[in-house]
Amino acid sequence: MKRAWVWGSFAAAVMLASATVPAAPPDATAERMRSLRERMALEDIAAGGVTDPRVLESMRTTPRHEFVPPPQRHLAYVDMALPIGEKQTISGPFVVAYMTERLEPRPTDRVLEIGTGSGYQAAVLSPLVKTVYSIEINKPLGEKAARILARLGYKNVITKIGDGFQGWPEHAPFDKIIVTCSPEEIPQPLVEQLAEGGRMVIPVGERYDQMLVLLTKRDGEMVRESLVPSLFVPMTGAAEEARVVQPDGTRPAIGNGGFEDLLPGAEVPMSWYYGRQMELVEAPDAPEGARFLRLENAEKGRPAQLFQGFAVDGRAIGRLAVSLEVRGESLREGSSPEELPALGVQFFDERRTRSSRALLPMGKGTFPWRHLQGTLTVPVWAREAIVLVGMLGGTGRLEADDVRIEGIAR
Repeated sequence: MKRAWVWGSFAAAVMLASATVPAAPPDATAERMRSLRERMALEDIAAGGVTDPRVLESMRTTPRHEFVPPPQRHLAYVDMALPIGEKQTISGPFVVAYMTERLEPRPTDRVLEIGTGSGYQAAVLSPLVKTVYSIEINKPLGEKAARILARLGYKNVITKIGDGFQGWPEHAPFDKIIVTCSPEEIPQPLVEQLAEGGRMVIPVGERYDQMLVLLTKRDGEMVRESLVPSLFVPMTGAAEEARVVQPDGTRPAIGNGGFEDLLPGAEVPMSWYYGRQMELVEAPDAPEGARFLRLENAEKGRPAQLFQGFAVDGRAIGRLAVSLEVRGESLREGSSPEELPALGVQFFDERRTRSSRALLPMGKGTFPWRHLQGTLTVPVWAREAIVLVGMLGGTGRLEADDVRIEGIAR
């Protein structure tokens, strides 16, 4: 039922997907993981805007590598989602930290988690609250997570196999509820099981057009606050059966390619997710509309990017025609020639166990606004994709506008 399907660093996926790590003695491995975890907490989570000291401490001490399959453990402390089997992923660390902070966990809280997944989110919550009740609809995944949590000593995490749409009424009411999969509408049983004054963080919406929202129950009514656009896997079970709008992979497209539509009251572009080192600039020389995207990075390898998901059916679509307007200032490669600004598309099969990527490089150096276009091949097995506009670890300033994607029939 889980997982935030987000890539906290597409650049890391490009650079590290095939990396290998030599075997090391247990003590050395533990120290290396601790060092990587500290760096993740400082450079990805704190630098990304999470400030709650208790949340940061939990992120520094929770061993994410224990919840990641062995082939992926060399990427455990890179800010990206990783496959965990059963068509699911473990959420990126920043997303976990951000949702945890917005939940405002307290030591006396009883928390309901919908979507145990790998068990990592429950482990992060464990030292912050009294009890975590976690539900997973996928039996093999839920049983595996329960074994890992027990082995690592998380005694205040209680798990069960079931449909999270129904909540866990026998343990209700809950002080906090966190949902890590996306229904089209907020499940009424979860509303009923949230205590007065309680908080719920949940992604809601269509398959590729979701909003992470915070709900607070006041005088029996749910007060809703939109946080950020998001991209999570769908809530399965009863929630998916009731879904009205289904994605059409035969008509791939993205929204808000000109970055004109903003989240009300915030400088956050609608339809785009998880921006890093980015800002929206209003200027009369914007190629399309009134504003454009600016990405700026001074440290090689650090993420500076923006994402959006969309459906694409490789049986019907053979290529994607992509285009955008770009401008560069002092663009230089990162730690390798491949670390340069690009528009990238990562393709996934229907089980999210197979993926490939295609890139449209944007160039280096300094150059004025110019039109960039190309075609990217779609694998026949592809069913969904994530588009990235990013620095890919390069340095300098990149500006982009009027991003377009159109499917070309196979």
